[in-house]
Amino acid sequence: MPSSLAINSDYKRTLLDSLELFRGVQPDDIHGLLQRCDRRDLAAGELLLSPGAKNEHVFIVLSGSLNVHVGSVDTPVLATMDVGACVGEMSIIEDRDPSAFVIGAEDSHLLLIHQTVLWEMVDASHEFAKNLLVVLSERVRSHNRVIADSFGEIKKFERHATTDALTGLANRHAMLETFPTAIELCIEKEKPVTMMMIDIDNFKQFNDLFGHIAGDRALAAVAKILSAQLRPRDLLARYGGDEFVVLLPGTSQEQALAVGERVRVAVSGSTGDSSDSLIRIPLRISMGVAELVPRGTLDRLTRDADAALYRAKNAGRDAISD
Repeated sequence: MPSSLAINSDYKRTLLDSLELFRGVQPDDIHGLLQRCDRRDLAAGELLLSPGAKNEHVFIVLSGSLNVHVGSVDTPVLATMDVGACVGEMSIIEDRDPSAFVIGAEDSHLLLIHQTVLWEMVDASHEFAKNLLVVLSERVRSHNRVIADSFGEIKKFERHATTDALTGLANRHAMLETFPTAIELCIEKEKPVTMMMIDIDNFKQFNDLFGHIAGDRALAAVAKILSAQLRPRDLLARYGGDEFVVLLPGTSQEQALAVGERVRVAVSGSTGDSSDSLIRIPLRISMGVAELVPRGTLDRLTRDADAALYRAKNAGRDAISD
C-alpha cells in the first residue's frame, strides 16, 4: 500500500544521486516535495501502466526492475527499467494515456511522484528540470530507434514477400503487383506488350535423376541466363516450380518470338560456368508467347501465354510457340 516516503539524512544524498531524475539535485531544494511523494510495492508480473488507463504519476525504481512491452503484454520485452530509472513521464508530459505496457519484471519498490509535485520539482530545481529533459530526449531517441528498426523489419519482410529466395527473381506475388502497372502504361502509350511463359522440360525427371540440390542449382542457373538475355525494362519472375514468366513492354509478338528463340538457345547451351557440373547436362526449355489483345487484362494475357506454352510442349518440347 502507498505510504509517505521518509528519507534518512545519512543516505538521502547517495539515494538521490542513484536516481536519474535527481542526479546533482540539492536535497534541500526538493526535501519538502519528496515528503509529499508516496512509495509502492509492485509484485513480479503485476501491471503498472497500460494504454487506455490514465496515468498521473512518474514511477522511479528504487529496487527491482520493470519490463516494457508495446502492443500487448505478450509481445517481447522492449526494454527493462532497472534501479534508478523512471517510467510514466511521457504520458504526463504529453497529457495522454501511456503508449506501452509496464509490468514488474520482479518484486519491485517504487517511488511515486504525482504530476502536480513533478511540476513543482521542475520549478524548484534547475538540475531536476535538466534531468527530466535528458530523460525525455532519451525516450524520443529510443522511440526513433524502435521505429527505424521496425521499418527495417518491415522492408525486409516486404523484400522476402516479393522475392524468390532460390533464384533472387521477383516471385508471383511481385508479378501480380508490378505487371498490371506496366501493362496499363503500354495501353496508355498505345504500345504492344507481350508475355512469355517459360517451362523447363522434363524437370521432374531431372530432379529424380540428379536430386533436388542439383534441381535447385539448375533453376538458379536458368534464372541467371534469363536475366542476362533480357532488357532491364523487361519484367522477369519465377511463376512457380520450374516455370518463369516474362513481360516485355513495347514488344510485339513477332519481336518476342525472336527474343524467345535467343533465350532458348542460350539455356540449351549451358546452365552455369565452367566450375558447375551442370554444364555437362544441358537443359531444355519450352516457351509460350502471347501479345495483349484489345481490352485485355493480365489474367487474359497469362492464360493466352500459358495456352501457347502448352502448344509448345505438345509440339515436342525444346520449342517456342505463339
